[in-house]
Amino acid sequence: MSVFQSIKEALRPDNQIRMPRLTHPGCPIALRPLTMDDEEAWNEVRWRNNAWLAPWESGDPMHGGAITFNQWIQRQRRNEQHGTGALFAIEYQMRIVGQISLGAISYGAMRTGVVGYWVDQLYAGRGFAPMALAMLADWALADPFGPALHRLEIAILPDNARSLAVVRKVGAHHEGLRERYMYVNGQWRDHVTFSLLAENAGEGFTTRLLQPGSSSDTPGE
Repeated sequence: MSVFQSIKEALRPDNQIRMPRLTHPGCPIALRPLTMDDEEAWNEVRWRNNAWLAPWESGDPMHGGAITFNQWIQRQRRNEQHGTGALFAIEYQMRIVGQISLGAISYGAMRTGVVGYWVDQLYAGRGFAPMALAMLADWALADPFGPALHRLEIAILPDNARSLAVVRKVGAHHEGLRERYMYVNGQWRDHVTFSLLAENAGEGFTTRLLQPGSSSDTPGE
C-alpha cells in the first residue's frame, strides 16, 4: 500500500470512532469520553498528581505552545472523527480517577494503536489501571462497534515498576527494548514495549483479569 493510499484509508469516513461509555460486570470503574464540562474535575485531579506523574510524563522536544482544556477536547473530537485517537476518563463512583488513551492509530495492513494511561495516586493499588487497559483492549480489538484494531502497543520506561506490573497483569506480550523511543523529562528515553493482540482476546481481557486467582489479585496500580 502506498503512502497516499494509507492516508486516504485513514481519512475515510468509516474510520470515525464513536466513543462509548465502557463498563463490565463486576468491574468498579467505567471508561467514558472526556467533555468540556469536565474541565474543573480533570484539572483538579491531573494537577494534584503532577509530582506523582512527572517522572513518566512524555513531552514535545520542539516545545510547542500550550493549549487550553477546551482546545484539547476539541482536538480529541477531531481525532475521533478522523479515527486517529480516542481518550477516556477512568471513572470511579462518578469521579475522575485517571485517564487512558489510544493514539497513533494506523489502519490498512497494520491496524494498530499506542496506549497510555495514568491513575490518581489516591487510588493507586486498587487495580484500576489493569482494569482500564483490559476494558480498552476489549473495545479496541474485539468490540464490533470499536475501531477493530489488530494490535495495541504499550511502551514503558524500564524503571516504572507500577506500569510494568499493569501490563503483566493483563497478559501483554513482552516485545523488547526500543532505544531512545520517547522524549521524557528533557531527554530521549529507552522504553520496554508490550503488545496485546486481537487473537489473544478470547473470552475477553477484562473477564480473564477479574477471574478469581488471576494476577489482578496482586497489589499494584
